[in-house]
Amino acid sequence: MNKDINSDVEDKAIRQSDKTKKHTINNKSEIVFISTFPPKVCGIATYTQDLIKSLQSKFGESFNAIICPMETEEETFEYEENIEYSLNTSDAVSYLELAAQINRNDNIRLVMLQHEFGFFNETKNGLPLFLRNLKKDVIITFHTVLPKPDKELKIKVKEIADAAKTIIVMTNISAEILCDEYDISPEKIEVIPHGTHLLPFTDKNALKEKYNLKNKKVLSTFGLLGSGKNIETTLKALPEIIAKNPDVIFLILGKTHPAIVRNEGEKYREFLEDLTCKFNLENHIRFINEYLPLPELLEYLQLTDVYLFTSKDRNQAVSGTFSYAISCGCPIVSTPIPHALEVLKEDTGIIIDFEAPKQLAVAVNTLLDNENKREKLRSKSLEKMAPTAWENSSISHALLFHKFRNDETELNYTLPKINLGHIQNMTTEFGMIQFSKISKPDIDSGYTLDDNARAMIAICRHYEVSKNKSDLELISIYLNFIKFCQHNDGSFLNYVDEQKQFTNQNYETNLEDSNGRAIWSLGYLISLKSILPQEFSEIAEKIIQKNLLWAEKIHSTRAMAFIIKGLYYQNSEKNIPLLKNLADRLVKMYQHEAKDDWHWFESYLTYGNSLLPEALLCAWIATKDEVYKQIAEESFQFLLSKIMIDDNIKVISNKGWMQKENTENDSQIGGEQPIDVAYTILALSTFYKAFNDEKYLQMMQNSFNWFLGKNHLNQIIYNPVTGGCYDGLEEKNVNLNQGAESTVSYLMARLCFDK
Repeated sequence: MNKDINSDVEDKAIRQSDKTKKHTINNKSEIVFISTFPPKVCGIATYTQDLIKSLQSKFGESFNAIICPMETEEETFEYEENIEYSLNTSDAVSYLELAAQINRNDNIRLVMLQHEFGFFNETKNGLPLFLRNLKKDVIITFHTVLPKPDKELKIKVKEIADAAKTIIVMTNISAEILCDEYDISPEKIEVIPHGTHLLPFTDKNALKEKYNLKNKKVLSTFGLLGSGKNIETTLKALPEIIAKNPDVIFLILGKTHPAIVRNEGEKYREFLEDLTCKFNLENHIRFINEYLPLPELLEYLQLTDVYLFTSKDRNQAVSGTFSYAISCGCPIVSTPIPHALEVLKEDTGIIIDFEAPKQLAVAVNTLLDNENKREKLRSKSLEKMAPTAWENSSISHALLFHKFRNDETELNYTLPKINLGHIQNMTTEFGMIQFSKISKPDIDSGYTLDDNARAMIAICRHYEVSKNKSDLELISIYLNFIKFCQHNDGSFLNYVDEQKQFTNQNYETNLEDSNGRAIWSLGYLISLKSILPQEFSEIAEKIIQKNLLWAEKIHSTRAMAFIIKGLYYQNSEKNIPLLKNLADRLVKMYQHEAKDDWHWFESYLTYGNSLLPEALLCAWIATKDEVYKQIAEESFQFLLSKIMIDDNIKVISNKGWMQKENTENDSQIGGEQPIDVAYTILALSTFYKAFNDEKYLQMMQNSFNWFLGKNHLNQIIYNPVTGGCYDGLEEKNVNLNQGAESTVSYLMARLCFDK
């Protein structure tokens, strides 16, 4: 039989050879994704769409993603995308036909197949035929891994695994089952969790009002309805929940699974509706019989107080609905499917037994009665799920794809579009708020001169590029804040509370660096006086002049460097003597400390290091004094030799500075701050402009990729949805708070590429 099928396919291939064309017109390699795909209503279809969208967003310059939808004789669809390949899973010939088509396209380097047992039931030998005849590397994602396999299932899965370069699963439990019960080598298995969506901070009460749920405690569940969802468990628990929480409403989001509708109609939904009437729950249940658009679905999840996952399928390896809910910060009550057992440990949710309405009622009432516990679960959930964001999932997939491609092309991280959303949210009419809790501005943290000075530089840079008049309002706010922080003697205070009062911290901390940052920002604004309102530069000039007597007394290394940069940008002949005076101090520091193997200004490398050689380079540009240029280049090359490792940046960790007697930078993992990466990019940009040396441009790009996921965790530091930047890269996690310092630092670095 197989021989006949192969002959049929070869004959067909010869007849169609003149019609077959390469999919791409450029030299980018192609990856074919074989999966169900929207408009098919299917969780795996949505998963694949989300994965491809994320891959194209982050790595669109690296490869082309080609969609090959799986269909059946009964179900075919019209797709928005241009479809060149398709697989009819009802027809054995189609499997071989597809293998032949893919084999003929030299641009195709890899095939990615989404596996669910139900997809391949209609043609028993179809998938093995395809895999045996395919001459390309294939990676297979198992969406279901069944424990305790019988002999036939074990042979089938091993045959599939043997044909694949790698098997992807979404939980460690699934990986263990494949190793222990199917005898598949752990080297062949990659765990990449189900992707989740990043979301901006949204006010829950506003969302409830939008959906006519004001003053309600909202429970929800979503997904394609079927008896396996076991929603009746919740209905049976609701009377006890309502007795304690009469303002509860339960949302059942989603239409019935199309395959179930074909076989038995709306029998299950009608059963749930009958139970609703039986328990007198009509005022506490809302059926939303739709396959909701993603933005609407995510809003429903964000307004949810407790999400309920009551599947009775003991072997359900992973649930996309579960992932979506927890990534929206929903406190979750769940039955113990493997996915839930893995994710909800460490106090991120509550596990109940299968079909246990009494346990569910107790769990829900416990959460509804304790807002602090719900908020704690929300924060823990967001921390737990951050690594699974689609952006991080696409990085994991891309690194895996790259491993099996037959070329040496590097992965190219795409520059994100500029998003000022978080900066605008962090800015009040008075200034930029210092900290945020995740992406929610924390007004209790107050304001700092440091953050507002940096913010003014960033938005001035943005205005240079965009000429967006809304930037002028932000610049005005930050400029007025700087003016507010200046005292009569010309010096600046740094810390201001929510009530616009200077805090005691100003009198307990050295404020020289803050003073320096203010001069840097004011000088930069003045450098743009030709495109900014005249009053801005006039105010800035007055503030600088008032500060100069104070600036002369400053001896802090970085504060002097900030002031040099500010005076360089100000470009005022009368202030060149002060610029030279400060630059000469840096030169003396360098000459005192520099030895054969240590070319630096201090006996240690700490924070903001790139600022020092950049400041001396600015001094050279302003004065043409060759000693500034020589030391700027020597010190910068020394610093780069310590922080650029195999074309990747690893800035000095704040967990332990680099000492003169110990010059290794690989002992401390984590403690990397966005501001240090950003300052390095700013310095590289200045050196590139001064010397037009392409190596600086390449290092700029390599360094910026740190924000995009090219770091030791392979996780994003910049959140493209909020426009915020995470506060730090630690050894095992990313600090998810998106404070002013990190967010503005990212924007400064990003704008170097637009300029």
